[in-house]
Amino acid sequence: MSRRLAEARGRSGENIAAWWLRLHGWRIVARRVKLPMGEIDLIARRRGVLAFIEVKTRARIEELSLAIDERRLRRVAAATSACAHHYLRAGDVLRIDVILIARWAKPRTIVNAWQPTG
Repeated sequence: MSRRLAEARGRSGENIAAWWLRLHGWRIVARRVKLPMGEIDLIARRRGVLAFIEVKTRARIEELSLAIDERRLRRVAAATSACAHHYLRAGDVLRIDVILIARWAKPRTIVNAWQPTG
């Protein structure tokens, strides 16, 4: 797949994920936050929870199981650590979620996908 097509598919998936989040009561705080250590696709807030969200979009649902791995989550976690203070409010619970998008499938959310190991 060409880089341009992959970029378009990724943006489309982010739009679907933002729509899905809004349907479930989330407010989108920021989109496509780029930092030297990585990018955060969406930042959303709902009832005292601030979620930094990685969106993965694939053409087929079978491809989603390979879409996210520890290396990718580590980059999102590093980016979250670098910018969370800009978005965090007193008392907020911070988490890193993943939303998986595939054509003709309901979006799937992995809540609190990043649990750093000690």
